Amino acid sequence: MNTLIAITALGVICLIFELLNLRKILVPFSIVALCGILYLNSLDYNQTASYYNNMIVVDNFSVTFTALFIVLTTFLVALGHHFYDDVPEKLSDFVAIKIFLLSGAAAMVSFGNLAMFFLGIEVLSISLYILAASRRLNIKSNESGMKYFLMGSFASGIILFGICLIYGAIGSFDMRVIMEAAVSADVEEWFYIGGILLAIGLLFKIAAVPFHFWAPDVYEGAPALTTATMSTLAKVTAMATFFKLFFAMSGNLPETSQTVLVVLSGLSMTVGNIMALRQANVKRMLAFSGISHAGFMLMTLIGTQISAGTLLYYGTAYAFAGIGAFSVILYVCRHLENEDIVNFQGLGKSNPFLAFVLTTSLLSMAGIPIFAGFFAKLMLFSQVLESGHLALVIVAVVNSIIAVGYYFKLILAMYTKEPQHERTGRPFYIYAVATVALLLNLTIGLFPSLVTDLLR
Repeated sequence: MNTLIAITALGVICLIFELLNLRKILVPFSIVALCGILYLNSLDYNQTASYYNNMIVVDNFSVTFTALFIVLTTFLVALGHHFYDDVPEKLSDFVAIKIFLLSGAAAMVSFGNLAMFFLGIEVLSISLYILAASRRLNIKSNESGMKYFLMGSFASGIILFGICLIYGAIGSFDMRVIMEAAVSADVEEWFYIGGILLAIGLLFKIAAVPFHFWAPDVYEGAPALTTATMSTLAKVTAMATFFKLFFAMSGNLPETSQTVLVVLSGLSMTVGNIMALRQANVKRMLAFSGISHAGFMLMTLIGTQISAGTLLYYGTAYAFAGIGAFSVILYVCRHLENEDIVNFQGLGKSNPFLAFVLTTSLLSMAGIPIFAGFFAKLMLFSQVLESGHLALVIVAVVNSIIAVGYYFKLILAMYTKEPQHERTGRPFYIYAVATVALLLNLTIGLFPSLVTDLLR
């Protein structure tokens, strides 16, 4: 609870900085403050679970995922230092929105009541709607914001309808009552219909097939930093929330629910990877890659062998690789009108370090040793095998091989082509974020237990 209050207070302080004309120190101040909030959050780890009138539940699950979200937000705030150079008077607005987005993410993994869950998801979603359409004079940004707003509003409506049906069935929003109802044999059918609607809304948020159609257009049209936020922080938040809800409501689910999850997971991986092979725009390619990774993350809901630590590790590995990739994209395309692969040609010659960071990030997403993405998939596959879903693991392995194809298309462009654009400058924050993301990716790849042991 203290962490959530501190995050919200920081967002308000960021807005006050604009009134005091202190925007020059806003980004470094926010980074230091987020590090302080990370420490404050860590104090709740391995403590007795705290219940605040059952609205907020502070336990190891919420503490560890909130810590990941704080780290990701720190990266995103740092990357925004140069990204908003053309609108410096708006810097405090954009930083504050990201901080408030973080508060929504923290509420989504800390909820003990469906009212708090819905409040968190709306705070996160509204922040993303604004960020997606933040380039007022850019038609693609306006289109992206409108598409995301319309589709997101429908998804929120479906979630709210599901919550209403659950309340109608059991007369409570409290998660402890919901967990008791989930194992009851005489619960109303509305309860399970409401759970299905909640699942549909969250499948939209993680862009899983068949609720993925919005993602490529929104990712391509939104500003690159907003796309980075959607594909890392927002996706991992939605998946962690889905995990928490699913295991709270899965007491008496029929076997067919596992079949549905297997099908959705396999389709998301396959459709995402096949469509990514055809893309020439890097942001659009990563959008389809994100759809594929949503399929992998859905595997964490299959069977009883999967632990929350597996999801935490996979989400951390994917998010750090995504942050590393987008830090390079922001550097390469900061003065260009698009993010086509052509713009990355020759990066290995003009800037070997950033080319190396992008290469390692893509290899981690593909699941190549020694990076964290490999161990995340290995851990996930072994646990799904123990649950008896051999066919799904085979599909996942085949899709991992397919993913290498489009990732290497970008890697080959960096190292085998001649530069198309002259790149100057060494933005400190971009280099710092790229370096830290790379080191974190390698560290948790070499020492996976640093993450997985957090939720044993």
